[in-house]
Amino acid sequence: MLLRVADILAMPVVRAGRPEVVGGGALDRPVRWVHVSELADVATLLVGRELILTTGHALAGSDAATVAYLESLAAAGVSGLVVELGTYVRELPPIMAETADRLGLPVVALHRVVRFVEVTEAVHRVIVADQYEELEFARTVHETFTALSVRRASLAEIVKTAAGMLDASVVLEDLAHRVLALTARHTGTSAVLEHWEATSRLLSDRDPTVVPVGPHTQRWGRLILRSSRVPTARARMVLERAAQTLTLHRMIERDRFGLHRQAQTGLIDDMVNGRLSDERDAVALAAALGLARRARYIPVAVDVAAVVEADPVAQQRRTAALLDAALHGVALAKATALAAPDHGNRVTMVLAVARGGDLDTVLGAVCAAMLAEIRRVPGVQRAVIGVGGESDSLLDTARELAQAAHVAEVALSLDSSTPRPFYRSGDVRLRGLLSLIRDEPGVQRFAETELSALLRHDIRNATDLTRTLRQFLDLAGNKTELARRLTISRPTLYDRLARIERILDVDLDDGETRTSLHAALLIRDLVVTTETR
Repeated sequence: MLLRVADILAMPVVRAGRPEVVGGGALDRPVRWVHVSELADVATLLVGRELILTTGHALAGSDAATVAYLESLAAAGVSGLVVELGTYVRELPPIMAETADRLGLPVVALHRVVRFVEVTEAVHRVIVADQYEELEFARTVHETFTALSVRRASLAEIVKTAAGMLDASVVLEDLAHRVLALTARHTGTSAVLEHWEATSRLLSDRDPTVVPVGPHTQRWGRLILRSSRVPTARARMVLERAAQTLTLHRMIERDRFGLHRQAQTGLIDDMVNGRLSDERDAVALAAALGLARRARYIPVAVDVAAVVEADPVAQQRRTAALLDAALHGVALAKATALAAPDHGNRVTMVLAVARGGDLDTVLGAVCAAMLAEIRRVPGVQRAVIGVGGESDSLLDTARELAQAAHVAEVALSLDSSTPRPFYRSGDVRLRGLLSLIRDEPGVQRFAETELSALLRHDIRNATDLTRTLRQFLDLAGNKTELARRLTISRPTLYDRLARIERILDVDLDDGETRTSLHAALLIRDLVVTTETR
């Protein structure tokens, strides 16, 4: 930031000369350099924004010469003239003040002798230090955003870095004035976003606080600085470099989710992991991304069984298609949601529905619409939806997404003969409990101990006694119904069950034995389902 004339007059070395402002008005003109000269035609050597120091040799002539001298300095863009009295002129003539005022050229008289070399050294030391600081800042900006580009930082991180460098709020919006990323400084997020669309629409791309984002012929957004305290030159430097990084990010991510989807994913991640802890800020950000305010919020997870994709790009496209299908279903049901992909074939979302009315009816309609759209995605074999409890708090709802995902994961392993539009924790019961501990070595050892002998027998003898056991336990030991389902005679069924008892060395009439074997089969189901998703 350049020194002003007033800053130089305030320096001790200049104050020692008892400076007096003779005329010329405001002293806020920036000074690029200090030049000592006694030449009457010094203006021909100047480029502008210099402060001229002189002992007044060029002012010792006629009033006309003095006026011409001052006019030439003003025309050259000089920031000011400092005249030391005593050597050539004892006092400045009245025409000096009149001309200085007319030209708006600050003229200062020094009533005591000062060493001009000390003045120039002091001023130039500050100017050079300031220039060095600007160069260092520019180097830091370049290296920081280059590093962000190399490691493919997220939109939110790029915006946060720009805001941190400028110590001011920075907003990234798309062409529809929807906020894609925001970092608020010295104010709350909700305050920055209040009436955002109206505020943004009034800002022209020519505004110094606005920088377009995207290739020149394909602009897709704008970076907006929400502060008047940041020096314009630095602000433009940081915003333009951030815009370049965002443009590169978008080119790299072209085949991935759209910017609006990425912004929703980032917001959900911030809420789930505690990086966003203010409810008002969370609601304001969510509203900027399309989530209805003053609604009932429900955590929702969609789990999908689908054909395995070996190609990562194909899997990525399917995930994007699942996300789009789920949100399209939400829109068809006249609700709103924030959604994010999760582990390939899962979508988690915060669903917002209107207050009032029967929640199960509303959820049933929304989930049915989502499932209908998701089933149209190529490769999808089955889809289930798990939901958590409703809440008026957006942050509390986001923290319950893990529970909704757990319910959906377990529901996917249930019998699909009687599908539901959605499942709650109470619908998954023992299977839900076992899914929480299925990866524990002790639990896996239990399942293997209970079933391994029967599984080995089936493999060696090409039989399917495990399936018979499963159905026997599912029917709570109803042998008549089991014989009917298997379309075999009762003696044949009794023989199979007897073989199972011999192989496992158990009594299937014992209640605890049945419970243990059923739990082992459920654990095996959950492990196999997880491995094949």
